[in-house]
Amino acid sequence: MKKITIQTLVVKKANHHKIAMLAAYDYPFAKLAEAGNIDSILVGDSIGMTMFGYQSLLPVTMDLMIPHTLAVRKGAPNTFLIGDLPFLTYEVTSQDAIRNAGRFMAECGCDAVKLEGGRNRVDVIKALVNASIPVVGHIGFTPQAMTMLGGFKAPGQEVNAALRLVEDAKLLEDAGICMLVLEAIPADLAAIITRRAKVPVCGFGSGPHVDGQVLLLHDMIGMFDAFTGKFSKQYVDMGGAVTKAVNEFVREVESGKFPAPKHYARMSRQTSKELERALASFKNGATDVSMKN
Repeated sequence: MKKITIQTLVVKKANHHKIAMLAAYDYPFAKLAEAGNIDSILVGDSIGMTMFGYQSLLPVTMDLMIPHTLAVRKGAPNTFLIGDLPFLTYEVTSQDAIRNAGRFMAECGCDAVKLEGGRNRVDVIKALVNASIPVVGHIGFTPQAMTMLGGFKAPGQEVNAALRLVEDAKLLEDAGICMLVLEAIPADLAAIITRRAKVPVCGFGSGPHVDGQVLLLHDMIGMFDAFTGKFSKQYVDMGGAVTKAVNEFVREVESGKFPAPKHYARMSRQTSKELERALASFKNGATDVSMKN
């Protein structure tokens, strides 16, 4: 498989070929995703809720993200890999942003990093790009700001808010982003932003008129349902299959059906007899072979 780069994705946009992106977090699923011809994998801060059971994204740290991102890179060496900068790793100073984004690039082999926000992120994006770090922007619903927003609120539902998102997209592109993610904005607004953008635009719950679509792998395969958005689609119920398999395992253990002879090793008849003779020769109830010598 040929390495997918940002230029690969730009050409896809120019040729009106759709881009497929998944959020994934570990080696085996990354390997399977690359085998399935995925274009891009985002190691998202959604890992906090999906993999670690947090109630929000805010507890996620770089130290949590780095080993998972490295594992994904090992599983998908040819996929365009994006590391998601967690809460408070880029908001305080540009130096913090460069240091944290640099870890994704140097330690994990990322092709880009992603951060949330519109015009308030222009300066940090410029600083990252100036440090030769490709940046993916993210506007619309921004999960790291969920607490401040008071929960999920779909943006762009009235004219001024829609115009602000159009302006934000242009400001981020002028600042140097290589790609843009739109989350949970109206489909017709997403179409306008996509037409105006020179960079690839991928949507998560933002309709069909974008350059590509984003899904969380664990949502797609039925492995996580606690906070699944209505714009996700489940393609297979692996979660149900795993639960069914565990139930069957429990029943077989309780009934003695598992393990069957094919699931374990046995001594040869001769070795078994020799062991019985050796045990019988022990004195004083000793069971350690070394005590015989």
